[in-house]
Amino acid sequence: MIAAYLLLGCAIVMEVLGSSMLKLSEGFKRLLPSIGVIVGYSVAFYLFSIALKQLPLGVSYATWSGVGTVLTVLVGVYMFKEKINRKTIIGLVLLLVGIILLNLQK
Repeated sequence: MIAAYLLLGCAIVMEVLGSSMLKLSEGFKRLLPSIGVIVGYSVAFYLFSIALKQLPLGVSYATWSGVGTVLTVLVGVYMFKEKINRKTIIGLVLLLVGIILLNLQK
């Protein structure tokens, strides 16, 4: 089970990498970031599919999308100098609390 969560974590990181490269690709006009998009998303979906052999779909997808959203916002803030406000922070905290609660279900 721990291995499945590690795979899920790696899948999330690769999805965030793919999303970051998507921004850098400038509409698929830049070659290396465009390749990064394809590789990032391909590896992400492959790892996610393996993790799903042991993890429930609903909780896994909620974790994937929620943690991916939080990490993507952080990448936007630090790499692309995007601005966030108090409402954004509250939303991210609520999202993380929801993910934790979903993963605590047994």
